[in-house]
Amino acid sequence: MIRISDVHHQIDGQPILRGIELDIPQGGVTALIGPNGAGKSTLLSLVARLAPIQRGRITVAGHEVGRVRDRDLARVLAIMPQAQHVATRLRVEELVGFGRYPWHRGRPGPADRAMVEAALERFDLRALRSRFLDEISGGQRQRALVAMAYAQDTPVLLLDEPLNNLDIAAARGLMALLRDMAERDGKTILIVLHDINVATAYADRLVVMREGRIAAEGPPGEVVTEALLREVFGTEAGIARIEGRPFVIV
Repeated sequence: MIRISDVHHQIDGQPILRGIELDIPQGGVTALIGPNGAGKSTLLSLVARLAPIQRGRITVAGHEVGRVRDRDLARVLAIMPQAQHVATRLRVEELVGFGRYPWHRGRPGPADRAMVEAALERFDLRALRSRFLDEISGGQRQRALVAMAYAQDTPVLLLDEPLNNLDIAAARGLMALLRDMAERDGKTILIVLHDINVATAYADRLVVMREGRIAAEGPPGEVVTEALLREVFGTEAGIARIEGRPFVIV
């Protein structure tokens, strides 16, 4: 579904990504984790065509990033922006409606309006549809952003640290929504997460990055070990098992 081949990237002459080779299969939640400065957000931005690819090749659902038209890529790839980057004087319904733009190009029809209505219903936003984004909670704004991505109706969704500034209830609610989209709709979700325990609890697959390289990848139960925590994160920590998934004891 997402294929990344020999991707290198520099910023101001400093190497950020070094020969990334990664295949992300169709369906499920894949979490990019690693220490600060590992290159996680840079890699996500390249997949999202938010920055030009300097060297290497990335394809999403058979579309080569940087060569296919943006409007065509937007029909297979949705990006959930961070809440603080969205205009607050938008109404919830308007924000969700933006998800349909790659399809109607400014001329929405009955099918587009029906999809927006379905998104508002599914994500429990109908009562908030006329409220401005600065009139609702941070968790509700994040839910509206997920609804916008859902309305875009793409097989792939990218998110960069979407849990920032959310309390535990809102964070759990958002991750539950993403899991539901992966399981019920077959979405392929690639997400950068800061909290390793959130990643192990909700992701099907982890990609661990360190110094611009892939340090490990695979199911959480196979990837998260005391040796990995020591070698990649530079910390001595124990690991417990909860319902078969690893949990880092801090």
